[in-house]
Amino acid sequence: MSDRKPYKSDLSDERWALIEPVTTAWKAKHPSVSGHQGSYEMREIVNALLYQSRAGCQWDYLPHDLPPPGAVKYYFCKWRDDGTDAVIHDLLRWQVRESRGRLAEPSLVVLDTQSLHAAAGVPAATTGRDAAKKVPGRKPGLAVDVLGLVIAVVVLAASVHDNAFGTALLDKVAAGTSTVTKALVDQGFKKTVVDHGAGLGIAVEVVERNPADHGFVPQPIRWRVEQTNGILMLHRRAVRDYEHRPASSESRVYWAISDVMTRRLTGTSTPSWRGA
Repeated sequence: MSDRKPYKSDLSDERWALIEPVTTAWKAKHPSVSGHQGSYEMREIVNALLYQSRAGCQWDYLPHDLPPPGAVKYYFCKWRDDGTDAVIHDLLRWQVRESRGRLAEPSLVVLDTQSLHAAAGVPAATTGRDAAKKVPGRKPGLAVDVLGLVIAVVVLAASVHDNAFGTALLDKVAAGTSTVTKALVDQGFKKTVVDHGAGLGIAVEVVERNPADHGFVPQPIRWRVEQTNGILMLHRRAVRDYEHRPASSESRVYWAISDVMTRRLTGTSTPSWRGA
């Protein structure tokens, strides 16, 4: 890394060691036609992505002592399109689970959605209005394990019903692992999701809310997905949907949670912007 003054979002040597093998392998498989090795260190590219994730700034507002926006955006898009961001994320997730004494892949997932406002300039064709929450924008759907780690993410218009999210998430879960046999959902998901899960060999259980409860009351196990949504809100780029493509919004989730997992694996805390 250069001699610049570090940012709080920068990777430590220990955190970078968790990601470096993937980026090195990727670079070896994508040599320049001219044989040029590139002007920017992969570590600085990832540092720039993590900075943007935490600070929420536009591409052109990345600090001048990080690689230029064009270079950072190039790798963000390349890794989004070829799945490298998901590979990094999944490798870290397996390590976190095993460090907690669990198998690499889960047997149970929790599904939920969260509507986010879309920023100006986000294509209207990919957004909609959540009729229940009165939120115009997009809706990320997550499938997480009992540790709150992301197993699958789907981003669609906020107007899309939870049933569509449920079936899409279950499809992604089933495609990514064969170990999941049960999924917990809230009452927003209907029989369509239950039946779809049965066809995939996943028993979907709708967790009923206690009628006597008032306000937000955490539900056993299901509260993990709420916790994950809260953690994502510590990353300002995830507070509002700024991306032109839903696939970019999904990639932002992978990078935010990868940041969290590298900190968990190395025992370092996540700086909070609350109160700033």
